[in-house]
Amino acid sequence: MKTILLIEDNEALRENTAEILELAGYAVVTAENGKVGVEQALATKPDLVICDIMMPVLDGYGVLHIFNQNPQLSGVPFIFLTAKTERTDLRRGMELGADDYLTKPFDETELLSAITSRLNRFQHLKAEYNLQAEGLTEFLNDAQAVGNLESLSADRRVHTVRRKQDIYVEGDEPIRLYFLKSGRVKTVKTTNAGKELITGLYHPGDFFGYLSLLTQTAYDDSAVALDDAELVYIPKHDFLQLLTRNAEVGQQFIRLLAGRVSEREQQLLDMAYNSIRRRVADTLLHLHEQTTADAPLIQLSRDDMAAMVGTASESLIRTLSEFRQSGYVDLTPQGIRVVQPDKLRAANW
Repeated sequence: MKTILLIEDNEALRENTAEILELAGYAVVTAENGKVGVEQALATKPDLVICDIMMPVLDGYGVLHIFNQNPQLSGVPFIFLTAKTERTDLRRGMELGADDYLTKPFDETELLSAITSRLNRFQHLKAEYNLQAEGLTEFLNDAQAVGNLESLSADRRVHTVRRKQDIYVEGDEPIRLYFLKSGRVKTVKTTNAGKELITGLYHPGDFFGYLSLLTQTAYDDSAVALDDAELVYIPKHDFLQLLTRNAEVGQQFIRLLAGRVSEREQQLLDMAYNSIRRRVADTLLHLHEQTTADAPLIQLSRDDMAAMVGTASESLIRTLSEFRQSGYVDLTPQGIRVVQPDKLRAANW
């Protein structure tokens, strides 16, 4: 529910306007003068301010000046109320940064229309979206409103992919972005010698397949479901709109994607410069961070883990055995349990 701060010294007008706003579904905070209004705003930041110009103690110009100077309040949509006799002074308020004005007397439709217009114009994306919950749908809905992206696809069906099924194959032309809702997916590159290298391991809440969309080139790896997985497809056209049509939407979308890019770069650096023990340890720690109290084991085949590390399966198995003897991990038929992550992280190889 949006909160509106109403600053008006005329008690009857203040109460009548507040009643209209509450009936329209807004939470309303009222103040009888500018000083009280600023105090109310500092206590609870409003989504929009409706403020009379001519008031005792602190007038509307003073209120707007304080809002502009205060980082906590700067940017809040601001609508002035003005009598017809004050129209000549209105220019001063607009120059100070007011977003709109209403001339008294005003009717209910005029008031609500002005509020809706201002709130829509000043709607912003959230700082964070929980992609492991329903954050993707929330982000796409907000992106449509903020960026005027009405043509974003309304089809956000969940597509089921079976375990070991290819999602895309190296050399395919990219036609969509993939979002993993449940299950796990690996991306794999095959060397000229036929050796597999896992370039990414994706979990619920992750995007994948976007680098080829950005470069407009064929996929240089393949994506395979490690478990039965659920995917949401974002068509290429929508992907490009999210990046380019609106600066705020594009920046937020890049932030949602960027973590995987930096992770992949770090993986390649580690493979190039770290010892086999360090690479295995870092891979185990990375996978351990993704386990839960209900599912504490790392369940990944030795071949897949070796492909993540960038080594032969025999070298991986030998290193895991050394870690077990040192007490860092437990090896069971069901999976691997990291029992001393701090020591594994601190070990110097």
